[in-house]
Amino acid sequence: MKLLLSILLSCMLDVIPSGSTFVQSPQKRDSLLIADQVEYGFTLKDFPGGSTLALEELPALPEDSLVLVRSWKIDTLKTNRKTSGLDLKASVLLAPFESGTFRLPVLRALRTGADGVSDTLVFEPSEIEVFTMPVDTATFVIHDIKGQKGYPVTFREVLPYIIIVLCLAALIVLVVILVKRRRAARENAAGPAEPAYIIALRQLDGYKGEKWWAPEKQKQYYSGITDTLKFYIEDRFGIDAPEMTTDELFAALKGRGELSPELYLTARELFETADYVKFAKHYAGEQEASRALGVAVSFVTSTLRLEEEPQKS
Repeated sequence: MKLLLSILLSCMLDVIPSGSTFVQSPQKRDSLLIADQVEYGFTLKDFPGGSTLALEELPALPEDSLVLVRSWKIDTLKTNRKTSGLDLKASVLLAPFESGTFRLPVLRALRTGADGVSDTLVFEPSEIEVFTMPVDTATFVIHDIKGQKGYPVTFREVLPYIIIVLCLAALIVLVVILVKRRRAARENAAGPAEPAYIIALRQLDGYKGEKWWAPEKQKQYYSGITDTLKFYIEDRFGIDAPEMTTDELFAALKGRGELSPELYLTARELFETADYVKFAKHYAGEQEASRALGVAVSFVTSTLRLEEEPQKS
């Protein structure tokens, strides 16, 4: 565009006055206010077909007072079918940021016909008057900045949250009820727990037979017998027997009225022999191994405590 302007100034071209410019505000108002946009341009009627039109850049505008928002835009308004001419509209978009009267610049355009002849079209400038928003200084009062206004919460807004809370509460209650029912069903299916002496005698019965006296099975044999007795002692006497050594266990059993001195000594000998077999690779003879099971059974049957079975409804 600057190149076209240089050519325009350097060449001897015919200058043709082509009418006045127009000022049109896109906003439907009776006056132009600060920061309102305004369309400034010109129209050409019956522009010959086959011709070209070059537009000159606007000269410098008042800085910070009048701003170029959009550069040139050309629109076709009408086409003349008889002459093949065009009605054109060329305009820029401006925005004033100060009040007052502004004289807009002269608009020029370079028209080149189909025959190669160029003319300079000149359009008379226009003026715009910009106003500020009127303020009644007599009644104007400065007020403090108001805080954010709060609105009361309605029941309709709270209702979804109430429904969610109620549904969660109902779900928790349902889960608790199902867990309790399942636990009760398991307890009823399992029936009452067996006494400790019944469990101990049943387990000791599994170690009957000469097969357990073989050297390679004696460690398992004595371990099974002593472990069964420890769990029985824990339940019968309330002693943490499974976690005790032999010395600790019989120190805790010493002086119990349910144990006769003879039963106390034979049981201790059984546990000491088991320790030798398990940790010192001792091999007990057949008679000693057979006697070990009898001592364990005698210990249970001599100290068992019979309890009355609950009456069945």
